[in-house]
Amino acid sequence: QVQLVESGGGSVQAGGSLRLSCAVSGSIFSINTMGWYRQAPGLQRELVAVILSGGSTNYRDSVKGRFTISGDNAKKTVYLQMNSLKPEDTAVYYCNCNAVIRTTKWTTENYWGQGTQVTVSS
Repeated sequence: QVQLVESGGGSVQAGGSLRLSCAVSGSIFSINTMGWYRQAPGLQRELVAVILSGGSTNYRDSVKGRFTISGDNAKKTVYLQMNSLKPEDTAVYYCNCNAVIRTTKWTTENYWGQGTQVTVSS
C-alpha cells in the first residue's frame, strides 16, 4: 500500500517561510512526477509546483520566485520551500505522486497525501 506522509505546515505571518515535506512509502517501481497542490475554502484544488523524474520543475505564476520544489529520489521525498508567504497562500496543501507500480500488470497510479494546513496572517 502506497502512502504519502506530509509534514511542515503551520501558521506564519506574511513575509515568513515554511518548508513542507512529503515522503512516499510502499512498493512503487518508479516515480513519474511529484507535486504540491493547494485548496483554499470554497475554491478548487490548484497546482502549486511539480517536479518531474528528470528534475525539471514547473510552478504556478503566483508562486514563481517565492517557492522552490525539490526532491530526493533516494528518500522518495519531495519538499516545498515557501518564502515571502502571503495571506493568499493560505490553504490546505496536498502532496501528489504519480508513480509506476506493478500489481498483476504494470500501471500508473496517482496518490495523494492527507493535506497540511498553511495559514498566513497579514
